[in-house]
Amino acid sequence: MRSPEDLTVAFRVAGLKVTPQRQLLFRLLHNNSSHPTADSLFNVASELMPGISLRTVYQTLTDLAEMGELQSIEVGSGSMRFDPNISDHHHAVCDNCGAVHDVYVNRAPELRGLDDFSVSDARIVYRGLCGACSVASDS
Repeated sequence: MRSPEDLTVAFRVAGLKVTPQRQLLFRLLHNNSSHPTADSLFNVASELMPGISLRTVYQTLTDLAEMGELQSIEVGSGSMRFDPNISDHHHAVCDNCGAVHDVYVNRAPELRGLDDFSVSDARIVYRGLCGACSVASDS
């Protein structure tokens, strides 16, 4: 995802309204590796800017996703998560605490069963326990 300043320019070029609320969301998302939900982002934004609406959060996330500035991802946790890391990667989800981490695959896996199938996108979600939860379960 581009810097908050660059997003401000991109929104204006796209004819989208730039408000202090949206600029706050740009800052909260920039370099954010927690893969927040709209609700968790709203909670943080509300503490910093009381009165921000959940609708503004959803609309800003939708606009950013449509502009290719972030990915909306479904990791099986019930809520859509948002990832400002738009590079080619997958995700690992902790079954205990729900943390989502980026996973990078260095080489393409050997795939079978895709004869006569044209793949347009692939997203892999690895499930298990994160390091902290794994250590805690061993105790």
